[in-house]
Amino acid sequence: MSTTGGNHPGKSHRTRDPLIAYAVEHSLRHHPAQKKLIEITLKHPLSVMLGSEDELQLFQNLLRAIGAKKTLDVGVYTGLSALTVALALPEDGKVVACDITDEFANIGKPFWEEAGVAHKIDLRIAPATETLQSLLANGEAETYDFAFIDADKGNYDAYYELCLKLVRKNGIIAIDNMLWSGRVCDSAVNDETTVTLRNLAKKVHADDRVFVSFLVVGDGTMLAFKK
Repeated sequence: MSTTGGNHPGKSHRTRDPLIAYAVEHSLRHHPAQKKLIEITLKHPLSVMLGSEDELQLFQNLLRAIGAKKTLDVGVYTGLSALTVALALPEDGKVVACDITDEFANIGKPFWEEAGVAHKIDLRIAPATETLQSLLANGEAETYDFAFIDADKGNYDAYYELCLKLVRKNGIIAIDNMLWSGRVCDSAVNDETTVTLRNLAKKVHADDRVFVSFLVVGDGTMLAFKK
């Protein structure tokens, strides 16, 4: 959820890097509903929050590879990530989508319907920590296959810890915006959000509960594979 800056190539729909553009041209396969939602969202005043299309398609392929059925979407915005994930799940699959408002998700709901996946998306309007804790209280620990964290950065560490409890062994947690438009690499930048993201990167890197990959995709995607 950030603008691109410095020499970081950034999100696929905003890139000016010819190598990224070439890779995207020879990679992306959109459902018509995805295309329409992307077009509408890019006209929205907060379009900078739109997830990178190459990142989201990578998630689809990971979900198919692990046979995912239950997933978490922490941070919904206009619902592109929920839509993209739902398209990769079987008919009885589920996306628990967490946000504090449905104002922006309402933009995406018609496209969930158009794609035939609205029945897979369970939109929970509440602070995400409360929703995730309620899932744990409901006995759903270690029953989710995948979690995508792309919400308020100040709670990233809490989201990571809660998702780690909810995701099963060999499940995947994907954390967005971990390059923060390159600011995490600039020692002169020490605002609260940047420091939070740096600290989480260090934590996940050293976390012996997971295997990790940090990809220069979108605005930086950190993948934690639960042991």
